[in-house]
Amino acid sequence: MTTASTRTADRSSAELIEAESPVLAHNYHPLPVVIARAEGAWVEDVEGRRYLDMLAGYSALNFGHRHPTLIEAAHRQLDALTLTSRAFHHDRLAGFAEGLAELTGLDMVLPMNTGAEAVESAIKVARKWAYEVKGVPADRATIVVASGNFHGRTTTIVSFSDDEDARAGFGPYTPGFRTVPYNDLAALEAALDDTTAAVLIEPIQGEAGVLIPDDGYLAGVRELTTRAGCLMIADEIQSGLGRTGTTLAVDHEEVRPDVVLLGKALGGGIVPVSAVVARREVMSVLGPGQHGSTFGGNPLAAAVGTAVVDLLSTGEFQDRAAELGKVLHSGLTDLLGRGVTAFRSRGLWAGVDIDPALGTGRALSERLLQEGILVKDTHGSTIRLAPPLTITETELTEALEKLGRTLA
Repeated sequence: MTTASTRTADRSSAELIEAESPVLAHNYHPLPVVIARAEGAWVEDVEGRRYLDMLAGYSALNFGHRHPTLIEAAHRQLDALTLTSRAFHHDRLAGFAEGLAELTGLDMVLPMNTGAEAVESAIKVARKWAYEVKGVPADRATIVVASGNFHGRTTTIVSFSDDEDARAGFGPYTPGFRTVPYNDLAALEAALDDTTAAVLIEPIQGEAGVLIPDDGYLAGVRELTTRAGCLMIADEIQSGLGRTGTTLAVDHEEVRPDVVLLGKALGGGIVPVSAVVARREVMSVLGPGQHGSTFGGNPLAAAVGTAVVDLLSTGEFQDRAAELGKVLHSGLTDLLGRGVTAFRSRGLWAGVDIDPALGTGRALSERLLQEGILVKDTHGSTIRLAPPLTITETELTEALEKLGRTLA
């Protein structure tokens, strides 16, 4: 009998890509590369060609591929215990929750698996808080969101998305959301009323092209939500855990939300780990049986998540992102008018707008692939750069030089 492993053995990239087409759902359009091995900031395809990873799994690989500390934590836990479900306690969960609460400056942790699950969980918590604490009449709670948002692709989340690729064809849509322009405090203030449970925003909009709001916007959101007696929920699934040069992107304005959503890098690029982290008053509305996850907070996830928290607790990776972010900003500034029309960056995260006359973001991504650089496009002629925080200055400079040569 043919096994899965023999179906993969000794097949070329082209053969493997062709084999995927009839059996995999076509919900992604990946670049034509088949990755087989990885270490640090580098990956290698099945033919042995090496590529510098400037995407890092959309920030899931903040610590690079197979970071030795995280791999060791995973191996150690694999030899002991992987899953109990939440029907029982296990010996790794308390330490993970305590560390994550301390890292974020909040009180309680709801462990989940994926980023979208964290968002869905926060919506439930916010609505329950609105009814039980704020006193909103039953089934009247509203949540204010920003245009251009990306919080996932579940049915509820696409209900308040304005990305037609993610939304069209999936109705009927979940009610209870109001959309206001991003980075517009006046519009936000006008949308808040006695039914508002929460304001849910990305401190930096990643999928939209790394859109960074004006200075003072996040502090303004905090002030408005406090005044209106509703929650501020910060979706830090892409922007958090060191990516922007601070532990959380909201730290740039010294803002403390009521609820912070984490994912991607929390699993160290090894297992899916997400979390809703909140003030005690907010999270305490949940009781047994009202929300759950068989795998959320499992021993393997908790062990890896604890190791991630420990790496961040030293501040080393935040400092690296801040310092190397200056190199990234400087290199992109040099490319303005030389194929780059505009860019936005914070820490080791950038959205780069390419002159449409030079082609689409997809076309540029494919050309960079030939140069041994992995990036991904978004929204036409924009590409995103989010290298691992472990990248060296030499490697980052090499990537920027190749971007310049490709544009030329």
